[in-house]
Amino acid sequence: MELLVLILNKVELLDDVLSFYVEAGVSGATVIDSVGMGRIIATMPIFAGFRDLMVGNRPSNKTVLAVVDSAMVPGIAEGIGKIVGPLSEPGTGLLFTVPVTSIQGLGKGF
Repeated sequence: MELLVLILNKVELLDDVLSFYVEAGVSGATVIDSVGMGRIIATMPIFAGFRDLMVGNRPSNKTVLAVVDSAMVPGIAEGIGKIVGPLSEPGTGLLFTVPVTSIQGLGKGF
């Protein structure tokens, strides 16, 4: 099992991403409002010079957490890329997994 973490910069695509998750067999996910570090430090006086670098960046993003079977990861990654565009492009988002060695609370169906 893997913890699939998607940091979605294009928040307007969240409904599409969650619909895809359901179609792909993801049984549940948690969505968290999030803000990148650059957005926060750009408001600090000591880092005021970074404000110009933030032009065009989004003020917030969504972090989507889902525990999935390891075999599902490649297909989900491909599907996410089709929805949001290539993750290698700036401003798209970030997708990574973390191995899950123990889990409680998901019920017998997982």
